[in-house]
Amino acid sequence: MDFQVVVLGGGVSKKLLPLVSQELPNALLPVANRPVLSYVLEYLELSNLKDLIVVVEGEEVAHHVGAWISSAYADRLHVEVASVAEDVGTAGAIRAISQHLTAKDILVVSGDLVTNVPLGAVAATHRRHDAVVTAMLCPAPVSGPLESVSSGGKDKTKKPGRYDLIGLDPTKQFLVHIATGAEVDKDLRIQKSMLPAVGQIEIRADLMDAHLYAFKRSVLQQVLDQKSSFHSLKHDVLPYLVRSQLKSEVLLNGVPQAEENGNGKVISQSNEQVLSQILANASEPTFHLRHALDPYGTTSVRKTHKCCVYIAGSSKYCARLNSIQAYSDINRDVIGEVSHLSGYSFSAQNNIIDPSAEIGAKTTVGPHCMLGEGSQMGDKCSVKRSVIGRHCRIGANVKVVNSVVMNHVTIGDSCSIQGSVICSNVQLQERVVLKDCQVGAGFVVTAGSECKGEVLAKK
Repeated sequence: MDFQVVVLGGGVSKKLLPLVSQELPNALLPVANRPVLSYVLEYLELSNLKDLIVVVEGEEVAHHVGAWISSAYADRLHVEVASVAEDVGTAGAIRAISQHLTAKDILVVSGDLVTNVPLGAVAATHRRHDAVVTAMLCPAPVSGPLESVSSGGKDKTKKPGRYDLIGLDPTKQFLVHIATGAEVDKDLRIQKSMLPAVGQIEIRADLMDAHLYAFKRSVLQQVLDQKSSFHSLKHDVLPYLVRSQLKSEVLLNGVPQAEENGNGKVISQSNEQVLSQILANASEPTFHLRHALDPYGTTSVRKTHKCCVYIAGSSKYCARLNSIQAYSDINRDVIGEVSHLSGYSFSAQNNIIDPSAEIGAKTTVGPHCMLGEGSQMGDKCSVKRSVIGRHCRIGANVKVVNSVVMNHVTIGDSCSIQGSVICSNVQLQERVVLKDCQVGAGFVVTAGSECKGEVLAKK
């Protein structure tokens, strides 16, 4: 697969606080005790894509990500880590490294993507249609996403997130409309030329943009050069390309450039010649082809380009680690229903207990659980559907349910942890009860504390 690959690793997202920091940026957040970026790199490696550019925000983040990649993949992948300014957005990140992009087609992948959708199918769709962009879409979870909203402490609530409204042509191969974020609440507006050209548009709200795109490099660079205000690939570049698919301009796609004579009329080949050339370059007649030929029978030809989609099957897994809720969900899934993505070998009890871990008397580690290297658990503990990191010290009579405990955490006797994320180097003193909480790195929770739906972190 001769695509040039850019992985957008981000920086330190406010949406993921207090889980992330300059020392532990988005890309290095552990999923089943592995950085989430490792899932992306190995996903690309499976498609024999081993020459990569990883773009992150900030020099310090680049240092930490680069050091981890060098230690983990030095003999397997060739990865250039590029640092860009913070908050430049995904479009700004590509713009900043544009001079390094030389291939005909560019594959842009979000560094927080965990998926098993076949990448080759996305690339094949892009090449088959000679598209300017191909976006990978995945079925959205039936329950819908949950976006964590917090104004501090106990006011933390969860509200249903919004998915995009996506318009497809009748063949479900081409993207003809996309509305994202706040636009979903507005009136639905379709490009004037689009509906007559397509004939019928299917509006879908059950698909998720996976933030995996194949771009024609020349077009992407041109758009980024001309539209300096574009900040986001999803919110700016993609809608712009979709809106401009059927611009009434002279076609350059495989057809010689028509020139204007002194009277402003277009001199071109005959319609028959043009049609035969377009058909030769098209996989099948599409609305782009029908629109390209002038409806009034003159010899001018309209310029079109194609915005394609690849829709993953419902049996495939596709999730982005872009919220705290998603972080918990992905950890649960990777040690549960999609355990094959973890890269680990599960025991007969359907769990992973590192050989160096120590478990006390009458302690149970249930199915879909993980206990990391060097961790110790006291007597009469119970772990259900949870990930426990490396070198943790857990006392007696501790219950951990539906939670993620990172590395070097100390948990005192008789603690109860449910639906929570405990970051590295945290100390929970005895009899602490946490439900639906996030505890930032290095925080100490005093003995006997009971917290529900709180964010506990150093000031």
